[in-house]
Amino acid sequence: MTTVEQSILGALVELENTVRSMPNANPKPNLLLLFARIDELTRELPKETDPSLLHYLHKKSYEKARLWLEGRDAENERGSCRRD
Repeated sequence: MTTVEQSILGALVELENTVRSMPNANPKPNLLLLFARIDELTRELPKETDPSLLHYLHKKSYEKARLWLEGRDAENERGSCRRD
């Protein structure tokens, strides 16, 4: 896993944990900052990055991207996209 991929995985886990904590959070966290960070990291990925990972990130399928990065892509359900 590349350094950028590790950073994306960290950001995706942070996003998931933040969303999970939202019902009790006061004030509510700003998810836009996390989304912007993930988008920024996605743009840093090299052209030869696996097309499935790029697809998940570009389509904002963050859970699928996290599973892919964790080596658990087989757990991803097929989506309505041809690639999903």
